Amino acid sequence: MSVLTPGFADPVLDAQAIFRAVLEAMSRPGRIQRAGAGLQPPAPMMPSAAAVLLTLADSGTTLWQDAGEDAAAWLRFHCGAPFADAPGEAAFVLATGAPPSVAALNAGTEEEPERGATLIVQVAALEEGAGWRLTGPGIEREHRLAVTGLPPDFVAAWARNRARFPRGVDVILCAGERLAALPRTVAIAEG
Repeated sequence: MSVLTPGFADPVLDAQAIFRAVLEAMSRPGRIQRAGAGLQPPAPMMPSAAAVLLTLADSGTTLWQDAGEDAAAWLRFHCGAPFADAPGEAAFVLATGAPPSVAALNAGTEEEPERGATLIVQVAALEEGAGWRLTGPGIEREHRLAVTGLPPDFVAAWARNRARFPRGVDVILCAGERLAALPRTVAIAEG
């Protein structure tokens, strides 16, 4: 096992800044935000994904991740979150490789839809102005977002996730120090 690298330089101020970035990303789906500058989490975890987990995960939220033992030790030390045995049991799911099916994750209940999982997916690239056409709350007409590195059936799976509203899974896409969010209310059309 490797030596643990530091988390946030200033845990309070850095967590507040990342929380604002995630809030902005969720309220404006598809808009790219910066997060994780200066963080050096264990590979293959990206700085933006690490920053999101340092901010949102804690001892009261379950976490599942596929980034390996070094990442697990780093997250356990910095977040204190208990680890789930399967993605469907976790409040936060970090996918550094092929993400689990959105349908397999906790979607919350009709009475408690806020208990739906947040899937943090590392992707190869995020780019505004091309790709998917996003519509829904927080988007005036439409917003374009190109995402490289998701499974080919993601858009169809997303349509099924959105149909469960108010239940469902929210997604945070991470590429290096960039992130964008797909709250369960957003519709995705290709092209």
